[in-house]
Amino acid sequence: MATRHDTAAPPTEEGGAAPGRPPAAVPDEKEQRRRSRLSRRWQRDIRWSPYAFVSPFFLLFLAFGLFPLIYTGWASLHTVELTAPTDMQWAGLRNYTRIFDDDFFWNAAKNTLTIGIISTVPQLLMAMGLAHILNYKLRGSIFYRVMMLAPYATSIASASLVFVLLFGRDYGMINWALHAIGFDKIDWQNDKWPSQIAVSTIVIWRWTGYNALIYLAAMQAIPQDLYESAALDGANRWQQFFHVTLPSLRPTILFTVVVSTIGASQVFGEPLLFDANKGASGGAEHQFQTLGLYLYEQGWVNQHLGRASAIAWTMFLILIVIGIVNYVISRRLRASS
Repeated sequence: MATRHDTAAPPTEEGGAAPGRPPAAVPDEKEQRRRSRLSRRWQRDIRWSPYAFVSPFFLLFLAFGLFPLIYTGWASLHTVELTAPTDMQWAGLRNYTRIFDDDFFWNAAKNTLTIGIISTVPQLLMAMGLAHILNYKLRGSIFYRVMMLAPYATSIASASLVFVLLFGRDYGMINWALHAIGFDKIDWQNDKWPSQIAVSTIVIWRWTGYNALIYLAAMQAIPQDLYESAALDGANRWQQFFHVTLPSLRPTILFTVVVSTIGASQVFGEPLLFDANKGASGGAEHQFQTLGLYLYEQGWVNQHLGRASAIAWTMFLILIVIGIVNYVISRRLRASS
């Protein structure tokens, strides 16, 4: 049988089966310069645009973060009053030695520690329990998650004033409930431990839902295969929680502990508004005065800006120590896992 071979027709100048492709026009010198200029502009844009996008943050940080920090450190080494902030006299470390010899400073530090413990431990335990409940498939789960953030979105001033009414000595609802079950009335604002418990209650109410959502997000990231394997091994829900959920949440728990500790060291609005006299003394006997209130009292009530700056830098150094401890513990947890 004959075989047919088809070949394409060669290109011709005046027409044909496959006309030739016209040669590309060579750009003139002006066009080449324009293209070169656009290429350089594009390279500069690619190189410097990211810095332009992040520059507003750094400019605001320099103006409202780094400069006040440096200026406060400089002011802490001087004797300066609020009435004459530009009149500085060199004092060296005298402001630091004075606050460390001040009994009110150690009282405020002790109150900050106790209020931090009373507020942080129940807060995180309740947040863990709420997150564990919300992790199940519930009707209206989105509504409950939104309600968890309602206390966090509420103003500190309004929340504190409501709790002042609740913890009132004569007409407060808390004392009314205690009296109904046979307990005597408690002076929540003037006694030491009741006042600290009341202030801690405000902090717990405000931050429990926020931490619960953090735990919930971490729980939902745990692979379901772990729970299925534990169920096949005969583990019930409590055993799954203690042997699967909690070990998987160790980094998140450490994060919330550190953040809550930092927040507890800076508690200011709650004790300020809880005081019956609305002063910075933290009660008549400084029974719930925190470091934040002590700083405010020295700087804006007693008008000693140098001493207040030293207190601020002392608190800053405490936060650095907390950050270093967090870093060391995180490294050990990552190494052990």
